[in-house]
Amino acid sequence: MKTFKLIIPISISFLLLNACGKKTEETKPVRKNITETVFASGILVPENQYNLTAQSDGYLISLNFEEGDIIKTGDLLAVIDNKTYDINSQGATLLLEIAKTNTSPNAPILKQIEANLNASEQKLKQDKQQAERYKKLYESNSVSKLEYENIQLAYETASANYIASQENYKLQKQQTEQQLISQQTQSDVNKVLQGNNELKAVIGGKVYNKFKELGDYVKRGEVIAVIGNPKNIYARLSVDESSISKVKLNQQVIIQLNIDKNKNYNGLVTEVYPAFDSKTQSFYCKVKFNDSISFGISGTQVQANIITNKKDNILVIPRNYLDFGNVVLVQGVGKIKVTTGFVSNEWVEIISGIDETSTIQTEKK
Repeated sequence: MKTFKLIIPISISFLLLNACGKKTEETKPVRKNITETVFASGILVPENQYNLTAQSDGYLISLNFEEGDIIKTGDLLAVIDNKTYDINSQGATLLLEIAKTNTSPNAPILKQIEANLNASEQKLKQDKQQAERYKKLYESNSVSKLEYENIQLAYETASANYIASQENYKLQKQQTEQQLISQQTQSDVNKVLQGNNELKAVIGGKVYNKFKELGDYVKRGEVIAVIGNPKNIYARLSVDESSISKVKLNQQVIIQLNIDKNKNYNGLVTEVYPAFDSKTQSFYCKVKFNDSISFGISGTQVQANIITNKKDNILVIPRNYLDFGNVVLVQGVGKIKVTTGFVSNEWVEIISGIDETSTIQTEKK
């Protein structure tokens, strides 16, 4: 029994000491100029950046650039050895010449049909004259009705044959013209495909990356080089999906290059891309520099703070003093619900509920 009585007082004393040992921090609301920012990371990208991409399979037999070269629009940068396109183009050219011959007035097939048409026309004239002559003879009872009807039938047959010859000529001419159009189209397509062996600069700029060397075998769709405008560099920033709704056009951005974190550059948000990147779980925005940058290498990593909101001379409290349900603990009063406004990473704007004379508390961590 003595042991039992000793344990209870010691336990109670320990609990009381532990409860009394809880410490709190206290402060009062203050007025501040508050800036809310969204952090984002990204890279430098030259304006009008594009990939020089192989449009056919084959070996690179010509490569007319190096990394860092400045190129002009239309410059021939690479040649791919793809003989298939060359052979197809030659074949299409020959077939086109045949199609052109078949549509000329002296084309053999048209000349033959034209000869048949002329023969049927002459036959029609002869049968018409014969039919008219036999009509008169029949009216004067010089020939029988059967003879007259046979001549009349021969005339009608000649007329039908002449009409059929005319239609046959038109049809054959139409078919040859269609064939010409088809072969012309195929020839043009093959010339385009043959031109895919030659890779030219779509837009002039600077060669930032070169991925292939002379003699390499490339497949259609493979990137040979990356080209962009060196005079206009922007930052492409990756913004977390939870923060993208705060990012708007023309917001000010403070940017640091990872190679020199001691210097800040000013920029503006000029575009917020609508697509979500599932790989990075983020959205992208484009930021143009207001300042001249000292290092304009494509792919340079950057860090940035996008200023999404600013308020001057507002009443604020530290964010950790605000409890769930917008409740604060006021010294000598207890818990009070407050109305809040602007919220940053560190501060909360107080619109009503407490003032600058209120002392608020929070449990010290």
